Amino acid sequence: MVSSRTLDERVGATVLVKAECFQRSGSFKFRGAYNKIAALDPEQRKRGVAAFSSGNHAQAVALAARLLGTSATIVMPQDAPALKLAATRGYGAEVVTYDRYTEDREAIGTRIAGERGLTLVRPFDDELVMAGQGTAALELAEEAGELDLFLAPVSGGGLLAGCATIVDARCPGARIVGVEPEAGDDYRRSLEAGGRVALEEVPHTIADALQMTEPGELTFEVNQRLVDEIACVSDAELVDAMRFVFERLKLVAEPGGVAGIAALLARKVVPEPSSCVGVLLSGGNVGAERFAELIAQAAAG
Repeated sequence: MVSSRTLDERVGATVLVKAECFQRSGSFKFRGAYNKIAALDPEQRKRGVAAFSSGNHAQAVALAARLLGTSATIVMPQDAPALKLAATRGYGAEVVTYDRYTEDREAIGTRIAGERGLTLVRPFDDELVMAGQGTAALELAEEAGELDLFLAPVSGGGLLAGCATIVDARCPGARIVGVEPEAGDDYRRSLEAGGRVALEEVPHTIADALQMTEPGELTFEVNQRLVDEIACVSDAELVDAMRFVFERLKLVAEPGGVAGIAALLARKVVPEPSSCVGVLLSGGNVGAERFAELIAQAAAG
């Protein structure tokens, strides 16, 4: 957990950042992947696992599988960041690529799992995965004590559901906020509609980890009960937050990872004065070239 006097001054509250960029495989995803694979029986683990992911869950499943002595086959988009593709292969997984804008990754992953007899480790819509992700908020609450406000990025909703469950239990009365890209506001629309709403196309956003078109079924049931609101941030606000985190907290974060911090800096979410805010920085898997490119583009205009 890290903090910054400058961030506190900008936000008007005490902000405690849970830096999951330091987690194994570079993001919170390792928590859920390990929890799921560790729970498999010996026969399931012997056959291996499959997953579909834009990158962070892919790396997490690949690493967890290696540590637990099993194999992993991962379905990843062709345009996934090179860093994430290389890391997934580096952990020993077989990677099967697809076109995220014309093909269905879940259908591909489910088919491969069925054909090969593999256990499918879903990126969010699984109770063991959700529980694993929630340990990030558990550690934050244990170290920070009482929180008045909690923010986390939201894509499929597994991280937010797991963390919201913990925050609701440990910090009753705390305001719980999920943050997603403006271009991919399926969760905001779904909570407003009172049911799951699917976007017509994959969102075009620099936050590759947050490019979902519809909330998960299990995650939405939890988040609909526990989450107070969904805030949306622009790509420009995400880059501003990446720069701030780099310059002030000395952390490297990927676009989707800083969604909560972006919402605070852009005043999309305004804490009560002098309150205690917990925010999850969910991952740091961005290559040096991509990081520099995003900052340069923002500076140019």
